[in-house]
Amino acid sequence: MAELEEFTLEELADYNGRGGNRGYVAYKGKVYDVTESSYWTDGEHLGEHRAGGDLTAEMDAAPHGPDHLDGMKLVGVLAP
Repeated sequence: MAELEEFTLEELADYNGRGGNRGYVAYKGKVYDVTESSYWTDGEHLGEHRAGGDLTAEMDAAPHGPDHLDGMKLVGVLAP
């Protein structure tokens, strides 16, 4: 398995899904690419969440669990 890229929160913010950028989100230290998901449009998930950040705290309030990230490509990890 290839080594995963490490992202700081500042670097992750560049992957906001807007202006041709890919959309990445972090959850519990892992970074996922949500660009191709039909649930993410222009870096937004149903007007509630935005790509380019850590969704760990927000996931508790979501109507679904983190299992929806299982189908997304794992692209990296958050830097400690």
